[in-house]
Amino acid sequence: MGEDEGQIKRGSSYPLQPGPLRILGIDPGIGTTGYAVLDEGLGGRFILVQSGEIATAPRSPFPARLKCIFDRLLQVITSSLPTVVVLEDTFYGKNFKSALKLGQAKGVALLAAETHALPIFEYAPTAVKMAVVGYGRATKDQVQQMVGRVLEVPKKIKSEHEADAVAIAICHAHMAKFQESVARSEAAEMGKMGRR
Repeated sequence: MGEDEGQIKRGSSYPLQPGPLRILGIDPGIGTTGYAVLDEGLGGRFILVQSGEIATAPRSPFPARLKCIFDRLLQVITSSLPTVVVLEDTFYGKNFKSALKLGQAKGVALLAAETHALPIFEYAPTAVKMAVVGYGRATKDQVQQMVGRVLEVPKKIKSEHEADAVAIAICHAHMAKFQESVARSEAAEMGKMGRR
């Protein structure tokens, strides 16, 4: 997954939105892009609204593959109406060409979200793993298993790309709860100071 310190990064400077979240998690890739739409239900439970993969034809011209990802993500956004889009802030240092292609696939995902003026957040891979598994260096299999447990689905999500998209959405949901709690605490403290 690359080098990172687990820090959270935002691609855009949107504040977290109050109220119910419908999160579109995206695991970008030029061959396969995973996506998952998650709602937060009662009692902090997560409801998987839809998930899947966008596979591109390896022999298609590269721009056509990017357009395929873009068009399909627009369809997902239009049909599911998310309130926020989250992606993994990936870094691959092994192969420059692969990193460049991944960056272009990620750019297409960002453009699809921005086309609908949706808030966009990015999380480091270790932050995602920490939020879902509790360990920043968890394996793909551990992430898949824990995603299944968190969603209370009887079978493990088979696709690692789909599972990663769900994990990214869960990470954001946890972060949104945390920031909402901090904001409430700060507001309460300001209220106390105002009464003095």
